[in-house]
Amino acid sequence: MLIGLSRTSTTDQQAGLEGQVTELTAYGVKPANIYTEQASAVGARPQLDLVMKTLRKDDKLVVTKLDRLARNVVHLGQLVEQIESKGAGLVILSMGNQQLDTTTATGKLLLNMMVSVAQFEREMMLERQRVGVQRAKEQGLYKGRVPTAIKQADKVKALVEAGVQRAVVMAQLSISKASYYRCLKV
Repeated sequence: MLIGLSRTSTTDQQAGLEGQVTELTAYGVKPANIYTEQASAVGARPQLDLVMKTLRKDDKLVVTKLDRLARNVVHLGQLVEQIESKGAGLVILSMGNQQLDTTTATGKLLLNMMVSVAQFEREMMLERQRVGVQRAKEQGLYKGRVPTAIKQADKVKALVEAGVQRAVVMAQLSISKASYYRCLKV
């Protein structure tokens, strides 16, 4: 069975979502088997989770583009491993002007090569970034990230003194549990 997944990062990208659904149905995915979500790749992905639970042996997960599926190389590797462990395959419709199907030997080879190249590019970018940060530090230009939660330490303390529960303080000020406790120490 073909199972489609379409995703846009925000809800205002309706045309992009509809375009993906059109491509998936043109490939042969039944509309009832297309899961759609409008969520950032780095946030919660309930439809992706559902798709991964739904996959069975000999199914194919079909996406229009690689970036609609995975947020990074590591995430892609994890997803491919899960897909293969279920005896299913992955089809990516737009790889340049080619399709990639991991149920074929060529598709597996191409995906592994792409992942390797992407990982290499990522590592090279991080290496250049580290060199740039080191150079900026040596020149006294790099100060690091300005901690944002600590700026709210007075607000956190005032709310705590007023008897507001920790969860409410964290939600109100949009800070993490760790930041909450750091603010109390300041």
